[in-house]
Amino acid sequence: MKKEKPVKSIIGRREMVDFPELELFEIEAKVDTGAYTSSIHCNNIKEVELPDGQKVIHFELLDENHPGYNHKAFQFTDFDLRCVKSSFGDVQERYVISTKILINGQEVETEFSLSDRSDLKYPVLLGRTLLRKRFIVDVSKKNLSLKAKNKTKKRSNTPKNSPL
Repeated sequence: MKKEKPVKSIIGRREMVDFPELELFEIEAKVDTGAYTSSIHCNNIKEVELPDGQKVIHFELLDENHPGYNHKAFQFTDFDLRCVKSSFGDVQERYVISTKILINGQEVETEFSLSDRSDLKYPVLLGRTLLRKRFIVDVSKKNLSLKAKNKTKKRSNTPKNSPL
């Protein structure tokens, strides 16, 4: 019996995404099919050794200039340190964490490199690892995920016996 391929959803070149585990919602992300790993803007990144010897990565997401900044510090025990090539061709060592992202109605567990993106327009970059086998990118569109989310929200708030 032939295995059916999952249906890929269409997203635009920019999308509004949610990070439920990180309590960040409607964060603007740039879709970049040239990037391998996704990336998220953060600051105050520190590797700390706990009294029991376990190492943790400690950081704050976004920064005070971003409207979604929530002043919360995060700590991950499950992280990696990898060499990542930036869009400028420079190789940098970056911490990588795994977390859930909600995009176009799909919740996906994926990896994000922690990076200072303060000089860049978008705090989140979505790379091929996340996109592969899940999404088709229509570069002529943007914010399809937010539009679908608002449409669903509107439908659920409409009383059953009222006209649309």
